[in-house]
Amino acid sequence: MEPNFWHERWARDEIGFHQPNVNLHLKTHWKRLKLEPGAHVFVPLCGKSLDLLWLRDQGFRVSGIEISDRAIRDFFAENQLTAEVRRLGDATRYRNGDLEIWEADFFESNDWRIDTLDAVYDRAALVALPPEMRSAYASRIGDLTPPGVRALLLTLDYPSDEMNGPPFAVPADEVKQLFGARFDLAPIHSEDCLAREPRFRAKGLTRMEEHVFLMQRN
Repeated sequence: MEPNFWHERWARDEIGFHQPNVNLHLKTHWKRLKLEPGAHVFVPLCGKSLDLLWLRDQGFRVSGIEISDRAIRDFFAENQLTAEVRRLGDATRYRNGDLEIWEADFFESNDWRIDTLDAVYDRAALVALPPEMRSAYASRIGDLTPPGVRALLLTLDYPSDEMNGPPFAVPADEVKQLFGARFDLAPIHSEDCLAREPRFRAKGLTRMEEHVFLMQRN
């Protein structure tokens, strides 16, 4: 899956993955990470998610990374935020107070940077990636996180032969395979979500579940 895939999706406004509200699982389960005020939260492949604002409003410093400049510009414009923009090598940082988004390739760029990291939030990053990219993603997350860092990971599971992603199905055993060597994993919530996803039912899905994992770097 090349960067142009996502650039084209944003250019055509094909962003069904974008949620118009703050994610309910984030609001329900984030407190389980037990973070101190001012903790630094990293949100990979963040798009223009409103979850970024919610995290900032809880008193955290928030850093996202996103490959689409359109997504980032839309985020700041739609939320009536001005951004201080700075180019650093092949990355560009958009910052407003305690919230910043890096425009960069999460996998290839080494010019974006984040300082001391306390937590990771992944709602739609892992499930956006095809199987052949997930190991590199998990490795990169592991490299970025020092011991003790906690993460909230949301995944989807469905019969892969019924629908082509994204979003992709990432079953619980694959989550363990990807992250189990470097993170302690705890599944904390699962629910059937197909009833509220008519676009996926229309594609022929017969089952779809959301899973929430609490992770801690070991």
